[in-house]
Amino acid sequence: MDNTIVVIDHRRKDLEKKVRIANDNNDNNPVHSPMDKYLTLPTPKDKCVATYVWIDGTGEYLRSKETTLKLIPIKPKDKFEHIMDKIEEKIRQETFESMSYSQQNKYLPPYYCPRNLENTYKIECKLRKTRNRDSFDENLKDLPILSFDGKASGLTKRNSSDMYLIPRAIYGDPFKRGNNILVMCDTYTHRMEPTRTNHRYQCAATYNKCREHEPWFGVEQEFYLLNPTDSRPAGWPKCGFPRLSHQSYCGLGANKVVGRELVEAHYRCCLHAGIPMWGTNPELVPSQWEYQVGPSVGIDAGDDVWMSRYILNILGEKFGVVISFDPKPVANWVSSGAHINFSTLATRGVNGISAIQRGIKRLAAFHERHIQVYDPRGGLDNKKRLTADTGLTSAIDKFTAGIADRLVSVRIPRMVAEDKCGFLEDRRPASNSDPYRVINALMSTVILNE
Repeated sequence: MDNTIVVIDHRRKDLEKKVRIANDNNDNNPVHSPMDKYLTLPTPKDKCVATYVWIDGTGEYLRSKETTLKLIPIKPKDKFEHIMDKIEEKIRQETFESMSYSQQNKYLPPYYCPRNLENTYKIECKLRKTRNRDSFDENLKDLPILSFDGKASGLTKRNSSDMYLIPRAIYGDPFKRGNNILVMCDTYTHRMEPTRTNHRYQCAATYNKCREHEPWFGVEQEFYLLNPTDSRPAGWPKCGFPRLSHQSYCGLGANKVVGRELVEAHYRCCLHAGIPMWGTNPELVPSQWEYQVGPSVGIDAGDDVWMSRYILNILGEKFGVVISFDPKPVANWVSSGAHINFSTLATRGVNGISAIQRGIKRLAAFHERHIQVYDPRGGLDNKKRLTADTGLTSAIDKFTAGIADRLVSVRIPRMVAEDKCGFLEDRRPASNSDPYRVINALMSTVILNE
């Protein structure tokens, strides 16, 4: 019986190999699905397809539409890379200025005289210093404002429902590739007023007040993979539940982990798009996963998280599973969150632990206000999630904080406590929270003390 299976397997592999060779000969490209034959068609060099993405009236789901552009927008570095560039330039310049003339001369090429190289270096530093750091916004001005049906998107009940999409962030398109782009937008009424789910508008205003503090964010996004037919987690038994042993956490094996191929695809797609992915791992039960986005500066974090969710949903379509950001998709089972790591210049500096502790005191004072914006239903979703009785989360009605304690509202990682600088982790936001609202609340409370 085993020999028969081996022979059949070899025949199947030989057939697959012949099909691949035939496809290569016919189209010069291997075709893995019917759509690949068309998606590999080249786009005209002077055009690109822009996919506009926006948040609909629910405040937790996304919509998208496409348009052809007769230009190739530049996808520049994000704010975090600009900041790191500044730090590198500053160190280089300080190092050069601290060197003696003989030390400078030691590292010069033979065809350069010391004085000429010094002048060249100073000119280069000056040019870099005056370089336009806000070129990101300059590239957005060439993108058109598109209209959409606000009524069909759940943003209005009016029959006169034209609304507008304003481009805010550009990403590479990992599905169409080439020069094609994804564009994160926010939404406006026909009077050019922010719609009720456009929380980016207020977040941008708050960030502009806090810009000099360089707020950095990292988001730990958890989610479930569900079967589209019965909405049960993928890989779970049809009747009953899997064994809750926590062996799925960072686990290996088909009996512990479900959906690794999709998650790996998502990781690479986000990196291609320009989203600063930090990592990913299986969570506490089969079909539950987490990925980390960041560090991102200010409002960029909201753009990055929303676009990562968009890419994940598109991949869910292709893999035939539903992506669920519901904080409690299965009653009495492990919930999902979107823990957020937050730091400023002060917390990252010498003895930054003092600034972290001050920030935690301010967060404690505004606990109820934060809970109201940490899920799209004013705290009702988190009421099901933050129960404390599961031994996995804090309680919704009580603010707690601690070092290396994952059962508190706000955690100070052990390494941060030892280094006496770094970041804090707010573990209260739900997995379906709007990152713009969360970021806005953290900046308002911790930095502005409002």
